[in-house]
Amino acid sequence: MKKTILLVDDEADIREILSLFLEDLGYTVVAAENGVEALKLFRKTLPTLVISDIKMPGMDGVELLRKIKQESPDTEFIMITGHGDMELAIISFQGQAADFITKPINVDVLEIALKKVCDKILCRKMLREYTENLEKLIREKTELQNHLSSLGLMIGSISHGLKGLLTGLDGGMYLVDSGFTKDNRPQIQEGWQIVKLTVERIRKMVLDILYYAKERDLKWETVDILSFAEDIATGIQPKMEIQKITFIKDFDPSIGAFEIDPGSIHSALINILENAMDACTRDAAEKQKQVIFGVKQNPDHILFQITDTGTGMDRETREKLFTLFFSSKGSKGTGLGLFISQKIIAQHGGSIQVSSVPGHGSQFIIKIPKTILSR
Repeated sequence: MKKTILLVDDEADIREILSLFLEDLGYTVVAAENGVEALKLFRKTLPTLVISDIKMPGMDGVELLRKIKQESPDTEFIMITGHGDMELAIISFQGQAADFITKPINVDVLEIALKKVCDKILCRKMLREYTENLEKLIREKTELQNHLSSLGLMIGSISHGLKGLLTGLDGGMYLVDSGFTKDNRPQIQEGWQIVKLTVERIRKMVLDILYYAKERDLKWETVDILSFAEDIATGIQPKMEIQKITFIKDFDPSIGAFEIDPGSIHSALINILENAMDACTRDAAEKQKQVIFGVKQNPDHILFQITDTGTGMDRETREKLFTLFFSSKGSKGTGLGLFISQKIIAQHGGSIQVSSVPGHGSQFIIKIPKTILSR
C-alpha cells in the first residue's frame, strides 16, 4: 500500500536523503521545512502518513501532530526524535503518534516503522469496509423483516376483507337465484345490485394491492381541473345514488389547470370519496346522508374538499387514519386505500388535512400544488 507521505524536517539534508529513500520504496513524498508550511501542505495534499521531526523552530512536531489529528484523526504520524527528546516522544504518543525513530536515522528501522504503520492503516480500512458491509447487511435484513411483517399483515388484512366480501357476494347471488326461481324481478334486481357492488369492492381491493406492491413513476400531464373533477363525480355519483346518499358538487367555475399524474390522483380522490360514502352508509342515525365534493383554489394550490355527514371519527381513529393496514370498516376494509391516497398526494408535493367529530361527519381537504417545479 504505497501512498503520499508528508515529510517535515528543518534540516534540508535530512529531507533530501529521506525523500530519495521513501521514493525508492514507492511512496510519493511532499516535504516541508517547518510546521506552518507542513500544515498548509497537509491541507492541500491530504496525505495518510506524516513523518515529522519533533523539534523544530516555531511550530514543533507535537503541535503539528495535535493540529493535524484535530482535522484528520485517521492520519498517522511517525516522529523523528533525538536521544534527548524522549519526554517529547512520550508526549507525542499521548497525542496518538503511531511510532517514533531516533536520530541518526537508520533506514532499516524506518522501513520497519513504515510497514507497521501501513499495516495499521490497511487494517483500519478493512475494518471500516467490514463494518460498512455489516451495517448494510443489517439494514437489508431489517428491511426484509419489515417487508415480511408488512406482507403478513397485508395477507391477514386481505383475507379478512375478502371473507366479508365473499359473504356479501354469496348473499347477492342467493337473492338472484331465488328471484329467478320465484320469477321475482325486484328480488333479482336487489341481488344483482349487491353482486355489482361487491365485485366493485373486490376490484378496488385488487387495484390497491397492486398499487401498494409495485413502485411506479408518476406520468405528469397538464389537466383541466373542472373536466377532471366532473369525471370523478360522474364515476362516483351512481354509487352514491344506490346508497341513497345525496351527492353535491361545489366547483369553482373560474378554476384552471394543474400538473398531475391524472390516473393516480383520480384513484386517490375516489378512495377518499368512497370512504366518505362508507361513513354515511355505516351511520345508523336518522338524518340526511350527504357527501359534498368541492374544488377550490388559492394562488398556488388546488383544494379538493370532501365533506360527509357520516359516522365521524374520534381522535385515535384520525391519528391512525393513514397508517398502513389500519381500517375502521371492520371486514369491509383492508387498510390500504387511505394509506395509498396519502402516498399519492405526498408524491405530488401535497397534503391531506382531516377534521371530524364522532356522529357529525368528516371533512378531508386535499391540497395539491398547481405546478410541480422540481421532480
